Amino acid sequence: MERLKNSGFYKLKFFITPEEFKSLLALFEQKQVQLIRPNHAQTMYDFDQVYQAYSRFYQSYTAREEENREESPPHFVYSILSMLDQGKSGFFLKNEGISFPYFGQWAEDELPSILVSFPKGLAIHKEDEKGKYYIYEDIREHQPLTYGLYHEVANEIKKITKLLRFSVPTPEGLHEQKTSVRISKEAAEDMRRSWIFNTYSLVMNTK
Repeated sequence: MERLKNSGFYKLKFFITPEEFKSLLALFEQKQVQLIRPNHAQTMYDFDQVYQAYSRFYQSYTAREEENREESPPHFVYSILSMLDQGKSGFFLKNEGISFPYFGQWAEDELPSILVSFPKGLAIHKEDEKGKYYIYEDIREHQPLTYGLYHEVANEIKKITKLLRFSVPTPEGLHEQKTSVRISKEAAEDMRRSWIFNTYSLVMNTK
């Protein structure tokens, strides 16, 4: 178990408006990070391109009428590379759906969220008489400045968001769903009036 100490990720799921997301991008820009699509080509994107991509992602879920959304929600996946510490380090942004029940089965659609994650440990390779192995050492000791950036981003998100709570219809009445996703007041209002809340008769409880 000692080898697994510091494994896993720091995680935060959120959903905010494009304008609120722009403030996060401004923070990234101040820190001179790079935004890269984690594909074979390692395609680099500028901050305006990422803002436009997030706006499309957001609109796909918050459109009032279903015909105004994209046929399939766009993927939103980026690596955030930092040179704050020695060598490249960073964390990840990616979209994750929120499943919810609908009259005895899972709904065909999902609610949106963005996951920001940062590894808790750095793999250190070792070797002894039994062979090669690795342990995870605390990332805060190896990449303190990048961890500080992640912590700053997470705090900025928490300042403008609350935990997402919404209710789904059941034969016995409305049943509240409690999630770990954080949503801003403006985004909650947009979701309240969205095609997906209308289609499934969902009720937004987050104020």
